[in-house]
Amino acid sequence: MQAKDIHAVIRTVKREIARWPEPVVGVVARQSDRDPFLVLISCLLSLRTKDKTTGEASQRLFALASTPVNMQKLSIAAIEQAIYPVGFYRIKAKQIQQICSQLLERYLGLVPDSIDALLTLPGVGRKTANLVVTVGHQKPGICVDIHVHRISNRWGYVKTKNPDETEQALRKKLPPKYWITFNDLLVPYGQHICRPISPLCSQCKLTDCCDRVGVTYSR
Repeated sequence: MQAKDIHAVIRTVKREIARWPEPVVGVVARQSDRDPFLVLISCLLSLRTKDKTTGEASQRLFALASTPVNMQKLSIAAIEQAIYPVGFYRIKAKQIQQICSQLLERYLGLVPDSIDALLTLPGVGRKTANLVVTVGHQKPGICVDIHVHRISNRWGYVKTKNPDETEQALRKKLPPKYWITFNDLLVPYGQHICRPISPLCSQCKLTDCCDRVGVTYSR
């Protein structure tokens, strides 16, 4: 893929994903008026968990508490019960308690809008931090998960070995106007078309510019 192709590619991906459900963290953000705390917690729950399970767990948990103050009052057992069966639910329940405590002690109960500050919170990696900054605070950032990493490399737009390298490469190459929405676009595209194994290249509208790096078998 040539750098100049990215504009047409983004337009095409936007049209294609309109037929699929919105990613769960985006739903939480939209329904909560982009509450950074709810975005943070729902993103934490979504790690290693399918969207349907994350959405249902988020609803159960937020019905019990939707602020750091109220969430901290819940017992770990209550949080576990609310979020089960998300992946690593016992670990995440403890992390949620710890996050709430640190938000109250260090940030007056507010979720920071700095990636560096967010990375100091339990369980928060660069993907989650970038998602909170972009979706929750509407500030520039590039959230790179496995889909963004895979597709950006498969296109030949970047050549990197891991998501952290992909984020840095995209910060240098991707036009800033696409930073905030890039993850929202590529996640559903990666789930439905540009899959990890046996991507549906026959249904893809980007075959003219995709380098198909690493693709040995497709449908």
